[in-house]
Amino acid sequence: MATLRLDALGLTANALLRIAVGAGGKDAVLVGGAVRDAVLGRVRRDGVDLDLAVPRGALALARRVAERGRGRLVPLDDQRGTARIVLGAGRIDVADFRAPTLEGDLAARDFTVNALAVSIRALVREGRAAVVDPTGGLADLRARRLRLPHPRVLDDDPLRGLRGVRLEATLGLRLTPTSARAIKAAAPRLAGVAAERVRDELLELLAQLRSARALRRADALGLLTVILPEIEPMRVTTQPAPHRFPVLEHSLRAVDGADQVVARPGDLVPFGEELGPHLAAPVAGGVTRGQALKLAALLHDVSKPETRRAIGGRVRFFEHDLIGAERVRDIGERLRFPAAVTGLVERLVRHHLRPMHLASAPTVTPRARYRFYRDLGPDTRDLLLLVLVDAAAVRGEAPRRAWRRASLVRDLLAGWSEQQEIAAAPPLLRGDDVMRHFDLTPGPEVGRLLRRAREAQDLGRVSTRDEALAYLDSSRRRS
Repeated sequence: MATLRLDALGLTANALLRIAVGAGGKDAVLVGGAVRDAVLGRVRRDGVDLDLAVPRGALALARRVAERGRGRLVPLDDQRGTARIVLGAGRIDVADFRAPTLEGDLAARDFTVNALAVSIRALVREGRAAVVDPTGGLADLRARRLRLPHPRVLDDDPLRGLRGVRLEATLGLRLTPTSARAIKAAAPRLAGVAAERVRDELLELLAQLRSARALRRADALGLLTVILPEIEPMRVTTQPAPHRFPVLEHSLRAVDGADQVVARPGDLVPFGEELGPHLAAPVAGGVTRGQALKLAALLHDVSKPETRRAIGGRVRFFEHDLIGAERVRDIGERLRFPAAVTGLVERLVRHHLRPMHLASAPTVTPRARYRFYRDLGPDTRDLLLLVLVDAAAVRGEAPRRAWRRASLVRDLLAGWSEQQEIAAAPPLLRGDDVMRHFDLTPGPEVGRLLRRAREAQDLGRVSTRDEALAYLDSSRRRS
């Protein structure tokens, strides 16, 4: 019989399990991902999530564990007997068995590789424990298989199909053909799952190193179009040269490019040192800028199908940037994304043609550069990276290759730091100055004049308060 050693779980898990046993969890078993990962030799370094199951009394045990470990108790479902304890960088979820026996509980779980359990009492007291494996999960791990214990587990929770895609991506396993068919058949039921749960799984896919591959797998299983029905018309919408691919294929290739940029920002010489931390920075709700960039890459052309027009023998997509931003806002609200994440992706889609418009002018004037930086603000670099992966996806090449000829993107990235320093300078004029000088009351006109003065200041056209007021006098006379 296979056994699991306590030290295979890592020091933090060891400490948490000792707390649970000391709190009276003698009948509790460790189940799911922690057991699976320990068998695979995977130990998390950024915190520990443990799942405990007990025949009954999960809520009472959770309270005792929280008290003993001085942690925070979060009841999850009183009726089903589930609770969470947060202890520093660790988290323990405690639940009552979902069946009369442990074997029945395990057989009702999502995948066989997660239907593994060990006694925490034996682990702590003896340093090892026998692995309970009623569904053949250990053999599946050895064979690198991902298998449903039974298709009916998808009836209990259709989200498990999407979780299977994530487990393939994170563990390097492969769904068995039978399980893949069952997931595809159950895909329409994903529409009935709470938006927040679907959102979290989608974000997990976007956090993967090869998220484009995971999205393609979700699409092949019929899951992606349930989450994002907007992609279905993208699949069949063709694009004129120099594009080589229909809109959806182009967009997935853009996500692949974003994967490469997020994983290897150092390829974008000499900006890798600043872009790496920027892409890893959180936006809101645990979502990073890198994840938001990938989502924008997937959705930047979402409105091309509805805006496609053939005029004079040419195919055009008028205002697909503006209409696409509206569609992104609708998607963000539907999937309950944090408002800041929706806002960021919406801005990226709305402005993703701006650099192309700048490049089409005979010269990029200082005022045009200034307004570009002003309008994008802290999202400037995100937009320029979206432009890069979008351009690379036109022909299906790597971003590092497109980078060599992306002179405007490089130039605008180079000017970003300088522009930030200029924008950090205190304003020469304040609202009171403008209202006194022009005998105005508070209102939109004051704001308009302040913005005009700030632009002149940032462009170096004025450097004192008096020069700024004189500039406004002159501009008002001209208008």
